[in-house]
Amino acid sequence: MDVLERTVRSHGPKPALRVKRNGGWKTFTWNEYRQQVRQVARAHLSLGTRPGQGVCVIGYNCPEWFFANVGSIYAGAVPAGIYTTNSPEQCEYIASHCEASVVFVENQTQLAKFLTVRGNLPHLKAIVLMQGEAGQPGVYTWTRFLELGLNSTEADLDKRMAAQSPDAMATLIYTSGTTGTPKGVMLSHDNLTWTAQAAAGLVGGRADDHVLSYLPLSHIAEQITSLHGPMNFGACVTFAESMEKLGENLREVRPHYFLGVPRVWEKIQEKIAAVGAKNPPIKKKISAWARRQGLAGGYAEQQHVAKSPMYAIANALVFKKVRKQLGLDRARIAVTSAAPISRDTLEFFLSLGVPICEVYGMSECTGPATVSLPDSYHTGKAGFCLPGAELRIADDGEVCMRGRHVFMGYFKDAEATAEAVDKDGWLHSGDIGTIDEKGFLQITDRKKDLIITAGGENIAPALVEGYLKGIPVVSQAVVIGDRQRYLSVLLTLNAERIKQDAESCGSGACDPESAARDERFLGFLQRQIEAVNSRLARVQAVKKFKVIPQEFSIEGGELTPTMKVKRKVVTEKYKREIDQLYS
Repeated sequence: MDVLERTVRSHGPKPALRVKRNGGWKTFTWNEYRQQVRQVARAHLSLGTRPGQGVCVIGYNCPEWFFANVGSIYAGAVPAGIYTTNSPEQCEYIASHCEASVVFVENQTQLAKFLTVRGNLPHLKAIVLMQGEAGQPGVYTWTRFLELGLNSTEADLDKRMAAQSPDAMATLIYTSGTTGTPKGVMLSHDNLTWTAQAAAGLVGGRADDHVLSYLPLSHIAEQITSLHGPMNFGACVTFAESMEKLGENLREVRPHYFLGVPRVWEKIQEKIAAVGAKNPPIKKKISAWARRQGLAGGYAEQQHVAKSPMYAIANALVFKKVRKQLGLDRARIAVTSAAPISRDTLEFFLSLGVPICEVYGMSECTGPATVSLPDSYHTGKAGFCLPGAELRIADDGEVCMRGRHVFMGYFKDAEATAEAVDKDGWLHSGDIGTIDEKGFLQITDRKKDLIITAGGENIAPALVEGYLKGIPVVSQAVVIGDRQRYLSVLLTLNAERIKQDAESCGSGACDPESAARDERFLGFLQRQIEAVNSRLARVQAVKKFKVIPQEFSIEGGELTPTMKVKRKVVTEKYKREIDQLYS
């Protein structure tokens, strides 16, 4: 709250938020941002929302999402974002668990989810439709909800705000449920403000910066990146129109820093590769030469040694054009986080003069635990400890962190909290990793995802999967083998690459379905996997594979909204295919 008030005093008439509506850009200044936030908060007071009571927000990124979230915090309520892909049952669970008094929904699609379950939500007083007209009882339009604020005063709101403390719960972040029922991560005002300020300082945030908001706001990474971070230094946040228009919006906004989850970077890589494959021979030769210079120069930069003079030529001929085409020509830093990313993807962008800085963290530490920066990064490593916090590796290899970014605990779950945070305040991440002599963290696997083969060997599937995803035609890889004699893998394929590889091996495959059945193409894949096996220890070698003829997806249940693979769902859904691998 103090952060927004301070920023408004410094940057009041400057643009804070931009959204495209009716074909044109609508801008909210910081003064208007504050006015909307306080009006939301006063409406809560008029409705009787109690301090500490839950509020849910579901919808794609937009100004009203920000106003609803921050306005609820002003009123002393506790907002909880819900992924737009959640089912009515999942929405009901979160709203019931946090005892939501108000639910903000983006449109009729999200409204329908709550209309079917609101009879099971005894605490629910109102549903607010952020966009569109409402005709159902107990459902307010955005305008009508704001009008409720006229029934309370600014003095009433100031009193409610003054009663809050830095250590009080400010928001709930519900985990995506990769291993079971979502847990409510309690984050305090201090967690949010301290972490956002630390992150803003690292990226060198400035008031004239532009930020693009497009990842789910129910995830802490996007909240720190586009909500709490820019609020610290007065940057202007532009909301992407949709995931489908991300590329177009990137070129339009040209953000000064950009966060992409691994799947976003992989999709960009696939498109660049597809375009490059159509270039004439001379352009292909220039591109290949430039990429060699880029990769060598990127690694030289990491070792703090001089780049070849050829790098500057490659930059002028190729890299600058690529960055401009991507909309990253103004970006001071390009970041990946939220899930493991393959070394192949990291090196692909490094070879194009776009080093991707890895950030590691989790909801339970308010987002970042380690960070990489353009002048301090190592490809394949997750960065150094967030300044002001602590990081260590436990005796069993588990990554642990401690500091003001560590959460308050899990809402209504003291047992899970005690398992996550020990008596000395160390948060146990559940990830296995190492820290090198320069202080850089490398994550090797999930503690609970370790495969123990029938021979008693401990295998980190993420390591093997990273190598397999380096095969250009492979989009996803899930390694199987717990309690089995050997490892096998389920693969999904990059549809845009299939035809090119099929032609090279004399196959007639043209899409994932035909590739999964074509013996020549499967033989080609087998040779690629054997090449990967040659780089791994014998016990890590993959003996058999199965191509799944469709991509893993959020709708199909295999991916979380942040596009992490749900390993348990995959193994259950494709049990028949897995059984065939071991028959």
